[in-house]
Amino acid sequence: MSAEGLSAGQAPVAARRLEVCVDDPARLEAAVRGGADRIELCSALALGGLTPSLGFMQQASALALPVYAMIRPRAGDFCFSPDEADLMERDIAAAREAGLAGVVLGAGRADGRLDLPLLERLVRAADGLGTTLHRAFDLTGPDFDAALEEAIGLGFERILTSGGARTAPDGLPVLARLMERADGRIIVMPGSGITAATLPGLMARLPIREVHASCSRPVPMRSAAAERLGFASPAERRTDEDAVRALKALLKA
Repeated sequence: MSAEGLSAGQAPVAARRLEVCVDDPARLEAAVRGGADRIELCSALALGGLTPSLGFMQQASALALPVYAMIRPRAGDFCFSPDEADLMERDIAAAREAGLAGVVLGAGRADGRLDLPLLERLVRAADGLGTTLHRAFDLTGPDFDAALEEAIGLGFERILTSGGARTAPDGLPVLARLMERADGRIIVMPGSGITAATLPGLMARLPIREVHASCSRPVPMRSAAAERLGFASPAERRTDEDAVRALKALLKA
């Protein structure tokens, strides 16, 4: 409905946004063609997403839509050493120099709580860029409410979270509580397991403003030798333009 068609006193509803994570130029192109609203730029999505190369950042900066770079120097947990923290600061500077719109950050302690001193340092380094707190947040349970308030205090724009579960549909009760508590102070963006089959159920129960998805499908390996020698995983996936388009259509409904 257009703004002109709204009843008196009725405010227009903000458009829901789709963020798509990609880790190579072909996936990036497919996400853009499918109508993604924002890109999370990564390397190694099979490992949960690591920092993309400077060349990939520079390539993506030419797009007309916002691109956020993942800042994660290695796979595994989110307890980073001083050397890794220095590297993350350098990668934030690289994202800024490449002309990207924002960065995706996260850091935690061994007990699961957010590493506030490191996050404060990284958010300062990202001053002027958009900031997303990634799924390091999902390790803060069961005290998600406290972590939400910490993220707000740090100045993050949004939290990417599955509600502490393997997938967002499984974490729906926690997501609902977090969105209610956030009350517009920060965006709670569901991610993990978001597909055209699962999104309608989430939309029916959550006041969704943004969602995060890979929109990927399995593809056959082009080189059996690459898999045999350990250079590639047998479970290769690629961004599916039609899957991006399908999620966009649901978000517009």
